[in-house]
Amino acid sequence: MLKKTPLSAIMLALSATLLSCNYNSNNVTVKPTTKTQDAKQFVENAQLALQKVRLPSAQAAWVYQTHINQDTAALSAYLSEKSSSLSSELAKQSAAFNDVKVDSDTRRKLELMRNSLVLPAPADSEKSARLSQITSDLEGMYGSGKYCRSENDCMGLTDMSNIMSTSRDEALLLEMWQGWRQVSPAMKSLYAEEVAIANEGAKELGFADISDLWRGSYDMPAEDFGNELDRLWGQVKPFYDALHCHVRAELGNQYGTDKVPQDQPIPAHLLGNMWAQSWGNIYDLVKPKQELDVIDVTQALATHNYDEIKMVKQAESFFSSLGFAPLPDTFWERSQFTKPADREVVCHASAWDIDDKDDLRIKMCIQKTGEEFAVIHHELGHNYYQRAYKNQPLLYRESANDGFHEAIGDTIALSITPKYLKEIGLVENIPDASNDIGMLLKLALDKIAFVPFGLMVDQWRWKVFSGEVKPADYNKVWWQLREKYQGVMAPTERGDDAFDPGAKYHVPANTPYTRYFIAHILQFQFHKTLCDISGNTDPIHRCSIYGSKEAGEALNNMLEMGKSKTWQEALTTLTGKGEMDANAILAYFAPLKEWLDEQNRGRTCGF
Repeated sequence: MLKKTPLSAIMLALSATLLSCNYNSNNVTVKPTTKTQDAKQFVENAQLALQKVRLPSAQAAWVYQTHINQDTAALSAYLSEKSSSLSSELAKQSAAFNDVKVDSDTRRKLELMRNSLVLPAPADSEKSARLSQITSDLEGMYGSGKYCRSENDCMGLTDMSNIMSTSRDEALLLEMWQGWRQVSPAMKSLYAEEVAIANEGAKELGFADISDLWRGSYDMPAEDFGNELDRLWGQVKPFYDALHCHVRAELGNQYGTDKVPQDQPIPAHLLGNMWAQSWGNIYDLVKPKQELDVIDVTQALATHNYDEIKMVKQAESFFSSLGFAPLPDTFWERSQFTKPADREVVCHASAWDIDDKDDLRIKMCIQKTGEEFAVIHHELGHNYYQRAYKNQPLLYRESANDGFHEAIGDTIALSITPKYLKEIGLVENIPDASNDIGMLLKLALDKIAFVPFGLMVDQWRWKVFSGEVKPADYNKVWWQLREKYQGVMAPTERGDDAFDPGAKYHVPANTPYTRYFIAHILQFQFHKTLCDISGNTDPIHRCSIYGSKEAGEALNNMLEMGKSKTWQEALTTLTGKGEMDANAILAYFAPLKEWLDEQNRGRTCGF
């Protein structure tokens, strides 16, 4: 049994830390200046101030998520607000040096501070307070959302999503789809007000609007970044179109072509997901007809007596085989691996770096399944990335861009192949290549189906933020973009009051979404590069970098950079080229594309 620090001791330690910390940012307050030295001193003071608040804030957040109660919630919220307020104040103060000539390192740190805010509050205290209230209200409206068939028959999102993923009753699926979207119309006016206020804050920082701030966070001009995303989507689209054509045809067979017209976008309620963002739950409807020999990883784990800790130990051994140092003892003492029986916790898997040094942890409620086995490898990918950049200055202790962190975790998960499972003794035989189509199709339904959705969410927001799309057209443009990129349409006519973007968590929560699009591109680019470095001779989808010290060294060289250089420079360190490239996706799924083209012969494709 793992030794756990008593909650009372944690709370006492946090209280002591809180009392000892001075959260007043006056010591880093600046006035407009043209002095280079003032800018450098400001950066140093800012990093010290951020370091002071970062540790107790992380500790409080951990305690709340692993010991949910009123007191831990209040403490976490208080310290989170202090941390956010400090970051906001420093971002505004950093703008005073916009026109000061400084060295490239100081300029990068100033820009990172200025770009750190998702929704910058204006200086006007009343508007700032209003923005905070709206943000809280929108998250609360989403979190408490329910669909009620009657006064005593209500369902939350989890139950409704379960129905969406498993039911094949078209009428029930439509009911769930429409029911969840009843939670969002009331958000529309609040969202429009929130955008207007935050745009004022963005302008005070020197940005044209929030869109300019978000798109300008990627080490290239905002307009160029949008063009870069379109270029990447252009590489993936032919493969996506083939997948879309096959799925639409099979759904037509299942539900009838009156429900799924073969010359129109796919109705959004039939794809096994509340937002039609990933389609893996309908694999049984679109899978190959032939019998497939598929490894049951869940059964293999049970056969070899893997418990939750052994699953994590095996994931650690994957990284050890690449040459990474073992995880610290505190990782095993402080992580949450299983759901405690005596209290409420947040079970959503996450990786934590509490002290920016070696206090690494994961928080999971591990189920002994093949899917969870992959998730563990993914989460440890975050931990090893966090440890790799720990010696960087505070402002550089982050991934090269916000897509890199997710991409690293997913890159590792791509190496959980039958070859890897055999090497670690979980299976005895590797199915032959004739079985690969099923695996590739299942993966494509989750990852490739997601790519256009990962792109269009922020395409919509950028248009809203810039004022190109007015509130009256929020919903109309949302569905225009979904039809354009995904080939997915609303299953019913949407009313004038509808606000379907608000039915997706990341919109009311103001969480940028382009990072997920980037991660889906980069993970395959990273995987192919690392496989090449490892000397792999198998098809790329069968490659595992397990045991390759050469691949581990190359990966670590990039990870250690953190955010100290542009993402283009970080990418060059690993791949030899400074641009993202989706051709690795095409190489990975080449056998599936050939199979899809065969299936689609004679079908009507396109949307």
